[in-house]
Amino acid sequence: MSFSSDAKAELCRLPVQKRCCAAAEAYGVLMYCNTFGPNEIRIITSNADFAKRLPRLFHRAFGLSFDSLPDEERESKRSFLITDKNKLETIFRHFGSELSDVLAHHINLAVLESSCCRAAFVRGAFLAGGSISDPDKHYHLELYTSHLSVGRETVSVLLELGFNPLETRRSAGHLIYFKQSDTIADLLTALGAPVSAMGIMSARVNKDMRNLINRKVNCDTANADKTVAAAEIQLSAIKKIDSHMGLSALPENLLSAALLRIANPSLSLADLAALSDPPVTKSCLSHRLKKIISMANEI
Repeated sequence: MSFSSDAKAELCRLPVQKRCCAAAEAYGVLMYCNTFGPNEIRIITSNADFAKRLPRLFHRAFGLSFDSLPDEERESKRSFLITDKNKLETIFRHFGSELSDVLAHHINLAVLESSCCRAAFVRGAFLAGGSISDPDKHYHLELYTSHLSVGRETVSVLLELGFNPLETRRSAGHLIYFKQSDTIADLLTALGAPVSAMGIMSARVNKDMRNLINRKVNCDTANADKTVAAAEIQLSAIKKIDSHMGLSALPENLLSAALLRIANPSLSLADLAALSDPPVTKSCLSHRLKKIISMANEI
């Protein structure tokens, strides 16, 4: 299963208790489903958990059943249908409209007065028309509806809940989306999916840790490359002096530095300084090796 399916499965495990919240969730489903019109309501989903929740949700919200249910044995997309005029009228009137009046859908905010009902509405919208990406890849949660006015009004609902989404047009519809991991986790928690929210935060922690390790490895690699490059220059200078005048011509302090570098070609200056006898500072050893390089350049 995908992360999106897991998140929806968690939301579908929430009990359908308060009738007002059941109606609000069903409202979100209807506004973001395939067809919500005066002739039919059609909800199509490939999510088995959502398919199991829908009949209970509509019965609790409206006291109605679907006219057509999907074959429970089917693993592909499941279709729920209502075409009975009386049922359609009951549902439309529940949200303050009549079948004959529908030209363009609008959210009746009067039925979403409490914060729990607003969260339930967004939960229904996400179950019917939402998705969330795998947080191990990137952070993205979206809601899509073919009703432009509904999309814009859903933004107002989310603002009331304390969330500030991004929005754009997609095809003939309206897309609401979030890109910040913290915001997505908070929204999932508000909708009733704290486990999925923890999955988002866990993925973020793992990403941050991997990035930190990569930066440290890259830094260590760069430092190692610098050490190797510097040592090669120093050894080349020592070899040049040795071939032209012999190392014995060097002053004692420079000779000891040269022999130390020859014996330890891969060590950093700090490690090399610690091996000096008597010990010297890193700065002192660096000065001596630079003097050797300078002498080699004069030859």
